[in-house]
Amino acid sequence: MITDPQGTILALFLAFCRIGACVMVLPGFSSGRVPQQVRILVAVALSMAVLPVLWDVIYPKASSAAPGAYLSLVFSESLIGAMYGMMARLYTIGLQFAGTIISMSIGFSAPGGMDIIEDTSESSLISLIGFCGLMILFMLDFHHYVFRALVDSYSSIPLGGHLEMRATLISFTDTLQTTTYIMLRLASPFLLYGLLFQVSIGFINKLAPQIPVYFVSTPYLLMGGLFMFYLAIARLLTQFADAFLSVYNGH
Repeated sequence: MITDPQGTILALFLAFCRIGACVMVLPGFSSGRVPQQVRILVAVALSMAVLPVLWDVIYPKASSAAPGAYLSLVFSESLIGAMYGMMARLYTIGLQFAGTIISMSIGFSAPGGMDIIEDTSESSLISLIGFCGLMILFMLDFHHYVFRALVDSYSSIPLGGHLEMRATLISFTDTLQTTTYIMLRLASPFLLYGLLFQVSIGFINKLAPQIPVYFVSTPYLLMGGLFMFYLAIARLLTQFADAFLSVYNGH
């Protein structure tokens, strides 16, 4: 039996602020294809599941906080949850960066269409890479690691504690730096392929300037790039998924 309904609701809402803000920006859950009602229900269900575990941490401060202090808790909890979700989102956005490099290197300049995940315009190759990478992460239960880190965050960043903005910015920059290195490493074979192909075509153009080399070489560039992409896509996505925990847990 609930002896303090008001305090229970206040504690549940504080748990919802941290978890709901994380779900709001978490890859997959924050997709434009997912209805807002589904996102809210997922966040509420997770908050109700987590609240009994963290009851002794959340309830005392939620039930005894003044109105002004409670609003401050709501703001800080939402900021902490968004920070944890944004860490994972930055890594998945990096896969779109790698896909853009790959498509430019192999000469895939098809007009953009609607993205599978977001409400943005992307080429079919970038959409394919982004969707496959996110699907692999969900198959490996990456969201479980994020939610576990969110629950563990109550020990590192307790309820009512101040979020160190300097440390947060350092974590964001470190995540961006590591993600950029990983994506450049994944796209490096295609960068080398495009560079060597363009240099070779440039030499051919110098030897036979009367031949329209650009129109002749583009189909071969695209054909070789797509064949290379066919051979490398499995290994590319595997390395992308394997590096997620090292990036996320490292910050």
